[in-house]
Amino acid sequence: MLKNIACIILAAGRGTRMKSEVPKVLQKVHRRPLLSFVLEALEGAAAGSLSKKILVVGYKDEIVKNAFRGLDSVTQTELLGSGDAVRRTKSALSKFKGDILVLYGDTPFIRKETIKELIKKHTKEKASCTLLSANVKDPSGYGRILRDDNDNIVKIIEERDTSIYEKIIEEINVGLYCFNKEDLFFGLGRLKINAKKQEYYLTDIIEVLKKANKKVTSVSCKNPIEALGINSKLDLAKANSIIRKNVLELLMLKGVTIVDPDSTFVNMNARIGKDTVIHPHTIIEEGVTIGKKCEIGPFARIREQTTIDDGVEIGNFTELVRTKISSGTKIKHMTYLGDAEIGKNVNIGAGTITANFDGKSKNKTIIEDGSFIGVGSIFIAPVRVGCGAVVGAGSVVTKGKNVPPHKTVVGIPARVLKKGRRK
Repeated sequence: MLKNIACIILAAGRGTRMKSEVPKVLQKVHRRPLLSFVLEALEGAAAGSLSKKILVVGYKDEIVKNAFRGLDSVTQTELLGSGDAVRRTKSALSKFKGDILVLYGDTPFIRKETIKELIKKHTKEKASCTLLSANVKDPSGYGRILRDDNDNIVKIIEERDTSIYEKIIEEINVGLYCFNKEDLFFGLGRLKINAKKQEYYLTDIIEVLKKANKKVTSVSCKNPIEALGINSKLDLAKANSIIRKNVLELLMLKGVTIVDPDSTFVNMNARIGKDTVIHPHTIIEEGVTIGKKCEIGPFARIREQTTIDDGVEIGNFTELVRTKISSGTKIKHMTYLGDAEIGKNVNIGAGTITANFDGKSKNKTIIEDGSFIGVGSIFIAPVRVGCGAVVGAGSVVTKGKNVPPHKTVVGIPARVLKKGRRK
């Protein structure tokens, strides 16, 4: 368990290159804000034992604070760089004694294991600062780590300030640090404003500490992808692609068939059973659970809060949302089911629609076991179809007009089909 560790999370930046009015740390990857990935890694590393977490906010600070209630926050009223942002936490940490983690809120691939390793080395070596570095083939956009002939870190130099010789350095600064508290604020007090950007760079603290004969060490990323910071919509797309690929690979290793990984999206929080087949151009969103031996797609969209039991077939151009599908049911073509509960061994004909929204609230459609729903049927919720009932093709089952079990209804509005009289 980690003890005497506080954490500063930098989340003040606007993210100019995003070309967006949404604060950068609230930009979403797999429908989750970037900052949530960082917080998850912290919780995984610290197991709830962090003494204090402080979020430094700035651009649209109230929006960020509202999105992450429960975190202590400090506002950077003028966006004067990362060094100034950390310096703003001094008062909030005045009574804290121990080491301080500093990291950025836009690095979604930082792993809990890396954080643990960084803190472990920092503690073992009693360093003033331990930073995370990575070796990459293309270091453009990142600060370079400069070392002396004895392999000691001398300074970090931001790319815009590098010489032509420094640009080829492949060891970069990831942006995760562990500081001795006293040395951190000692160094921050001696930072000078960068003449080009008119900002205080946190990275300049490394040179300050080295000149004061303070010990600076490092840990290198096992996977350079951890270094990926999200600064633009292009970076967001890259992050989405990386996570999507990882999710699909993990599912395939667990026995799910993904026919065409290049055209398939499965949210990282979806759950899919083995021997299920996902056909091309299928989207499976957050919080979806799919059982074993199902067939999904092609061109299906399975949205949030949907549960699909074993042995279900969901065909092309079918959309499900907040819906439960029981085992053995078939929904083969061009269907929308919202806020529905479908029983076992039901056949849903092509073009079926549950009209779940009445302009004020979402209403539920229940179709019980063994029912047969003809093509083009419309259900104006709330409505219930009894066990073993048949709804004729093109019928409209109106609000509150439940279909009795084992009866057949047809027409607009749907009515129970009476048996013909004998002559």
